[in-house]
Amino acid sequence: MVTGGASGAGRAVAQRIVREGGAVAIWDADPVAIEAARKATGAQFALQVDVTDADAVDAAAEESIAALGSVDLLMCSAGITGATCPVETYPRDNWLRVIDINLNGPFYCCQALIPAMKARGYGRIVNMSSVGGKEGNPNAAAYAASKSGLLGFTKALGKELATSGILVNAVTPAVFRTPLLDQMPQSQIDFMLGKIPMGRPGEVDEVAALVCWLLSEECSFSTAATFDISGGRSTY
Repeated sequence: MVTGGASGAGRAVAQRIVREGGAVAIWDADPVAIEAARKATGAQFALQVDVTDADAVDAAAEESIAALGSVDLLMCSAGITGATCPVETYPRDNWLRVIDINLNGPFYCCQALIPAMKARGYGRIVNMSSVGGKEGNPNAAAYAASKSGLLGFTKALGKELATSGILVNAVTPAVFRTPLLDQMPQSQIDFMLGKIPMGRPGEVDEVAALVCWLLSEECSFSTAATFDISGGRSTY
């Protein structure tokens, strides 16, 4: 299952999994984009899902498992950047929306799919966080808080499941060429690019390569961990 699979890193991961012989269910909130992504990636199943609705996530999990036969992998990639402004003027409804999608969404998705993974004694979960969740970016407090919270959630869950056969890790990209950039003013993009020693944004295929390793059987002794892919920005 790949949430936010209609665009960006989620779509790239779905495409690579299909190319390597896997069966994929794409979840996304955009009904138009998700159908285009299903055709482009070759995903076997696609479903419009609002990850902030716990009941909808539970239903999507049941429907997707029925369509694919089982679930081994979950990538939580659905997310938004939110407003770009200081905390003192940050719209409260926007704050709640960012937290709901970026943090509550992965919680609902993991909670819905872990039982099926436990029944098989195997699973891999990757949560898409951000270097902003480690360092914080000014004028993006909601995004930083949500992604930082996702790191804490990943570490806790990974330790809970460490002996179950289910491994849980997080990826912390810097700036990547995804539709998320369209949600930011150029000044914010320039600020973040200026902190990357390699001097360029990442490409979605680069993050997909890392995520797909974390989703594979080759990842066998890493859990509750954070994996940077930031062009040298984050080195700890």
